[in-house]
Amino acid sequence: MQYDEVILGRRSIRGFTPDPVPRELIEEILTLAMRAPSSMNTQPWNFHVITGEPLDRIRAGNTERNLAGVPHSREFRTGAEKFTGTHRDRQVQVAKQLFGAMGIARDDTAMRQDWVLRGFRQFDAPVCVIVTYDRILDGSDDTPFDCGAVSTALVNAAWSRGLGAVINSQGIMQSPVVREHAGIPDDQVIMKSIALGWPDDTFPANTVISERKSVAEAATFVGFDH
Repeated sequence: MQYDEVILGRRSIRGFTPDPVPRELIEEILTLAMRAPSSMNTQPWNFHVITGEPLDRIRAGNTERNLAGVPHSREFRTGAEKFTGTHRDRQVQVAKQLFGAMGIARDDTAMRQDWVLRGFRQFDAPVCVIVTYDRILDGSDDTPFDCGAVSTALVNAAWSRGLGAVINSQGIMQSPVVREHAGIPDDQVIMKSIALGWPDDTFPANTVISERKSVAEAATFVGFDH
């Protein structure tokens, strides 16, 4: 498989088939992912790979607490996450793309809420990977970078093996539920979750490719000849 097919041609998958994913395949994907860059080779990451009944309990607990209005309790926080300006515009644009693909009208409150709850249900994927880091490294500048790198590598490795994935935060916003049913020890901090499974080609949102700014907008070249 070519680089651009893995990196550029693939999308975040939000609809999965219920087919199980073999443990051996996940272990192969993790082996590839853990070759990601790591500052001074600290390798702060840990993975809690969940499926079956434990994952169903996390889905149910997340949903019940959210519908009951229990405040979110993400463990890794770096500050405010309310976007403004161009960043907010991009957030709104991808939401419009997804709602359009799914046929969710602006005033359809029930469908919009169900869409949000899909995130808390790990997008109904057969596998969820919870990415944590060692608490002793809490506050490190490099640890979040390393965990982001390994998460990206995991998604690309999954795609190279025919699986789909979506990195998300909703699945870990009710951290007590996740910590209990995933058996995460106290010496680890929950950072992200990754829904993993076989893509459902009939799911409309899976066709969405988010719009990206150009290289000309993102990059400044210094010292190059014209």
